[in-house]
Amino acid sequence: MTTLVFGHKSPDTDATLSAIIWAWYLTNLQGVDAKAVLLGEPNTEAAFVLQHWGFAKPEIIADVSATDHVVIVDTNNPAELPPSINEATIMAIIDHHMLVGGLKSKTPINVVLRPLACTATVMHDIIGADMAKLPREIKGAMLSCILSDTLEFRSPTTTAHDQAVAEALAADLGVAIPDLAAAMFAAKSDVSAFSDAELLRMDSKEYTVAGKELRISVLETTAPAVVLNRKADLMAAMVGVAAADGADQVLLFVIDILREEATLLVPNDLVRQMAEASFGVKVIGDTVVLPGVMSRKKQIIPSLKL
Repeated sequence: MTTLVFGHKSPDTDATLSAIIWAWYLTNLQGVDAKAVLLGEPNTEAAFVLQHWGFAKPEIIADVSATDHVVIVDTNNPAELPPSINEATIMAIIDHHMLVGGLKSKTPINVVLRPLACTATVMHDIIGADMAKLPREIKGAMLSCILSDTLEFRSPTTTAHDQAVAEALAADLGVAIPDLAAAMFAAKSDVSAFSDAELLRMDSKEYTVAGKELRISVLETTAPAVVLNRKADLMAAMVGVAAADGADQVLLFVIDILREEATLLVPNDLVRQMAEASFGVKVIGDTVVLPGVMSRKKQIIPSLKL
């Protein structure tokens, strides 16, 4: 039986490439027939990284069944996984996010959650001495995941270990980190082909805050003006996206990678109240700048309140 390896819905670089890394490791070093799959279209940065290192885009699946064996990477949140995830046989979970709860396994499994910036860093440590056996493209995928999730070490989620692993991988591969990161961020910033609804779902997670069901979206970019020039249309689209996804509100944070700040779109009083209560700011107009805010996981989610 083939084990399916996948990350969360709205797959970013870490969710996409970590699935590929782990499927390769299981198949080639552990003797387990494994295949990476996706739960949606990869974002533009992930698509660039796939092409850059010579990977075909994995198959996209809508759900799993009771006969499937699966490994979950880069999430442990049932809301980000297939509807029938608890019917499948979960073999392992490898992640770097907070423990959410709600997943059920049929037997005892390996669960590895570590306080690092990137799932690929966790995988690096699990693989250990066998890292020497990984081919160039798998090491390149690992490096790209770390650069993406740390925003080239700018994110406050970055640990010294993440950076050390990335620098060692880059040296091994003969890759200049600034050049690879710049190319990745340029790809991530090209959102011209996406509709407003697609942008709002591109990198988003579902959370409940103060009784409100929220879709919390981030767009990391080196060209924030391109996104902010669409703010009126994006705010109008939030109503339909929230209704379709069963949410009370969509929050969109536009992360300026170079200036190291976030701009939150403020379409209504609910978001204004949440912004002021959460970040200690006074909102005037339909946007508010949050200096130093770069991470949904470490800075946005823990701060949100009403």
